[in-house]
Amino acid sequence: MKKLLILLSLLLASAAAQAGGLPYDEKADAKAALSGTLEAAQQGRQPVLLILGANWCPDCRALDAALSRGKSAELLARAFKVVKVDVGNFDHNLDIDAAYGHPIAKGIPAAVVLLPDNKVIYATRAGELADARRMSETGIYEFFERVSRQAKQ
Repeated sequence: MKKLLILLSLLLASAAAQAGGLPYDEKADAKAALSGTLEAAQQGRQPVLLILGANWCPDCRALDAALSRGKSAELLARAFKVVKVDVGNFDHNLDIDAAYGHPIAKGIPAAVVLLPDNKVIYATRAGELADARRMSETGIYEFFERVSRQAKQ
């Protein structure tokens, strides 16, 4: 019964993602998306914010919701080129996670800030966002505001 419920929830999550309701495109070519975002960042001279997460993850969905409205949405639009990468059940795009020092090791969502030349200037290493649903929108904004200041230095 438990396996059936898990399968059903995965099918529903996949269907919702295809309908545009969930933040991570599970079928996306993550390497191509990241490469394209880095290329756009070079042209705009902005850092890249790479967010690693999964649609089944309530904290990932909470973070995405908080970042898509209000001051946080304005900050991200102004300060970063953003790319979201699906890690599935810790079984997708792990090569991207490894390339940036395994930021998902302590939980998802995880974030990495890259210069346009693909140099890491910040990465969550201690699960800083893994409890995003318990962070206020103000707390999430303040976190990314600090990260954006660090990216400017």
